[in-house]
Amino acid sequence: MNKRFTKPFFTTKFYPITSALMFALVAPNMVMANDYGNLISVTSNSMQQKVSGTVTSSTGPLSGVTISVKEKPTLATSTDANGRYSLQVEVGQTLIFSAIGFNKTEKLVEGAFLNVQLEESNQALEEVVVVGYGTQKKESLTGALQVVKGDQLRGTTSPNVENMLNGKAAGVYVAPGSGQPGAKGGVVIRGQATLSGTTSPLWVVDGVILGSSAGDLNPDDIATLTILKDAASTAIYGSQGANGVVVVTTKNPSASGTSISFSTKMGFNQLTNGNMKMMNGSELYDYYASFANQSAIKFPRWNADLRDSNFDWWKVATQQGFTQNHNVSIQSGTEKLQSYLSLGYYNEVGAVKGYEYDRYNFRMNTIYKPTTWLTVKPTLVGARRGVEDRQYSTTAMYSNFPWDNPYDANGNLVGHRSSSWVNNATTNYLYDLQWDHSANTNYEFSGNMDFDIKFTNWLTFSSVNNYRYNTYSAAGYTDPRSNGGESVKGRLTDYRKEYARRYTSQILRFNKSWGKHAVNALAAYEFNDYWDKTLDVYGTGFIPGFEVLDVVARPERTRGAITEWAVQSLLSNANYAYDGKYLGQLSFRRDGASNFGDNAKYGNFFSVSGGWNVNRENWFNASWVDNLKLRASYGSVGNRPSELYPQYSLYSVSSSSGYNENSGALIYRIGNKNLTWERTFTTGVGFDAAMFNNRARVSFDYYDKKTDNILYNVPISGITGVTSIHKNIGKMQNRGVELTVGGDIIRKNDFTWSLDINIGHNKNKLTELIKSKDASGNNVVRPLIIGDDLGIAGSASRVLEPGLPVDTYYMPIWAGVNVETGAPEWYKVETDQDGKQTQVKTSNYSAATLQKAGKASPDLFGGFNTGITYKQFDLNASFGYSIGGKIYNYSRQEYDSDGTYTDRNQMKLQDGWSRWEKPGDIATHPIAKYNNNDKGNSTSTRYLEDSDFLRLRSLTLGYNLKLQQYHLKNVRLFFTGENLFTITNYSGVDPEMSVNDSGAVLGSAGPAIYPATRKFMFGLNVTF
Repeated sequence: MNKRFTKPFFTTKFYPITSALMFALVAPNMVMANDYGNLISVTSNSMQQKVSGTVTSSTGPLSGVTISVKEKPTLATSTDANGRYSLQVEVGQTLIFSAIGFNKTEKLVEGAFLNVQLEESNQALEEVVVVGYGTQKKESLTGALQVVKGDQLRGTTSPNVENMLNGKAAGVYVAPGSGQPGAKGGVVIRGQATLSGTTSPLWVVDGVILGSSAGDLNPDDIATLTILKDAASTAIYGSQGANGVVVVTTKNPSASGTSISFSTKMGFNQLTNGNMKMMNGSELYDYYASFANQSAIKFPRWNADLRDSNFDWWKVATQQGFTQNHNVSIQSGTEKLQSYLSLGYYNEVGAVKGYEYDRYNFRMNTIYKPTTWLTVKPTLVGARRGVEDRQYSTTAMYSNFPWDNPYDANGNLVGHRSSSWVNNATTNYLYDLQWDHSANTNYEFSGNMDFDIKFTNWLTFSSVNNYRYNTYSAAGYTDPRSNGGESVKGRLTDYRKEYARRYTSQILRFNKSWGKHAVNALAAYEFNDYWDKTLDVYGTGFIPGFEVLDVVARPERTRGAITEWAVQSLLSNANYAYDGKYLGQLSFRRDGASNFGDNAKYGNFFSVSGGWNVNRENWFNASWVDNLKLRASYGSVGNRPSELYPQYSLYSVSSSSGYNENSGALIYRIGNKNLTWERTFTTGVGFDAAMFNNRARVSFDYYDKKTDNILYNVPISGITGVTSIHKNIGKMQNRGVELTVGGDIIRKNDFTWSLDINIGHNKNKLTELIKSKDASGNNVVRPLIIGDDLGIAGSASRVLEPGLPVDTYYMPIWAGVNVETGAPEWYKVETDQDGKQTQVKTSNYSAATLQKAGKASPDLFGGFNTGITYKQFDLNASFGYSIGGKIYNYSRQEYDSDGTYTDRNQMKLQDGWSRWEKPGDIATHPIAKYNNNDKGNSTSTRYLEDSDFLRLRSLTLGYNLKLQQYHLKNVRLFFTGENLFTITNYSGVDPEMSVNDSGAVLGSAGPAIYPATRKFMFGLNVTF
């Protein structure tokens, strides 16, 4: 009897929870029904009628306008996609029309029809923007930030909001990760500001600090996303804001009638392979036949028949994947009680066979106002994410010989190291996939009990209290008959991790205006702690088909760990405005963290900024300028070590430190009690402008970020058993500009064409490095040589040296091919007696000089988006680009190896490439030999390529149907194509940087890339 696991560790029964949620959702409607009942009884003798009409602006109909009855605020509705509305009211009552970006308008009901045209407010200066620990009017902002609306994100189909940010904001670089379902991207804001730990920004959702990841946040629940970039915006987050902050606001209910929204997307996805094409059987045979030492080829099947052996390893591993995403939300409420419930489901079957990802989400946001001075805001959020993994090998897609067929003549799978294969030393992974598989499941739950107490019109106390619990489990099955399980008679693995995070902030808010003065200030205490526990168990030896650890004959491995840390903070912020013209801001934060010893347990961070709304000056007479603001800021943020407790000298008590089955302890870390906070000081200036009735918009920022006391795990002699120690080693600078330009090129009643472009430029430089003693005892600065985090021996190295970017490659410089011999050549630096250096060519790889060789980060990056609306049609396109960066294509070391590797397939020569064959040939590729030992495929700039690209990320065509007669407020059909084309000269699979499991951006591409996918999605949005 076979026992299969599909959902390890937990089941998916949520019946009690969903019952409670549904009751909470219905409650507001019961209250509303009560109100309606009272209305009927009280006004039965009054004259009621249905009033209807259309709400427009200077550009046409307005959707989403809220219409409420002034005398009865609980009676409200909103306009549909065509600006139409209807409401049952009494003659003589007043309707209030309100929408963000427009002046509020009141109209008296005098008949059955009432059309209204709203006037735009002064460039939406009254628009409220979510910032750190609160909100501000857009006109009063002094910091550099960018708001991305939820609808702008959802043009891309992904379960992860990180990927959706790509190309949406200036200065925000996103490495999209692989094409595997559920893969997350890496986000870097304004350059790399640290050498250790994550470079990801801090994520804050509805006032709760989550950390360096958004978790399993459902993108469909996002209302707005605010990216905080400069010191004025991020300093209030102190030691957690060094990499920038992303503040997410989810959808909240309003005091209006019940509204139900449903959205669905379904479509298929397929792999893209960039410019990398592998050889088929005949091409590989011709390549081998061209070897200069063809006589050295001795394997038994070497004959011309190989040209007809052409198994397609790419085709057997790939398929047309399927993606679906469904969301439903219900919101309803009165002035006292409002609720929002959303349910979401995302599923993706990979374009590489054998991998399926799915996720379930729910969210319940409630606002309850029992009195005029108290508002209670409970929230409940949950997600379940699961993966079924029997994925076909992405390595074999590229590396396996087309000459080697995994099936015999009868269609049966051949075993490992088959004598019928040319590469008879390798395994047939398809043979193992008959049995081997794994699965993992993650549950994430989060609950808030927040409340506001309004003491006066200008003084409020806010309390945010959150508890977050996450549990992850993964199980693996390696069959006794498989290659990996044969020697141990099968292996079962079980890994479990659970963590809990508590967060609370108690905030006193002051907001008062008098005369020409306005002050908005807060003071707060914040506490945040974290606890996790892991269990990692291996067992070997069992009867095939059993998948529980009870059946194993031997416990192979048992590991476990508990981790804890805590941070507490005092913080304050004050904003002042005089006459709406002159703006000032101050913030201060003091953090205490368990990562540091008593000498540096607390760190202080601050910011000061100012702004000037020039257009408000009496002397400013440019009527075509709607808004012009100048901004300047200076401040500091910080960073903590990537490891816990580096201030202490620690011993390790583990299985590896024991002896003869007796427990023992080994020295694990040398503490550094003087280790202190990494600090980044940022200076920034910028301006924002809007012109021609907000038809043209521009925002510009210049920044200079200087990081001091860089934290790094410095390598030391391993004589004590410890090979590194945490130190503050130097200083770094990031300097750059950001430009966002947008406008409505055409804006008429039934036709609009808009275009928005964002450009980011960042220049990174290490400015100082810690000194160490040389052989003579002198203190000198020595460059640090580090790896590229690819985890492959022989891949690219990087150098940390003052004056250079921290992502500078360090390797021999490729000099091309010797015209006469066809040998590979590199440059060797020779120094004469006068100290003059010259570059000379050498065919001896070991004699080549390691040199600085470009950087991974681009000079320019960003995106541009354009949209056209015509009557009920809309067309939107989103592009991304990158210019000036480098990527190390390690895969070419294996697949473009000049005959060095004779156990794997090779890639085709691309346009413009040529192979040396005879003296006098000017070629890009050296002479090819069987078992080539010329070292031509060793690490060098031969494989360091430009990562420039232009990519069409998404193209969407939509149509809005008019179905108000069926009580449908909005119905929209659309079709989206994603990742439709990429223009690049990069020879590999994808020029966009990949990320590792921790979200760090990599500058190298490995040999087993899961290619990006192209998606074609059909969707429907309905609101009623």
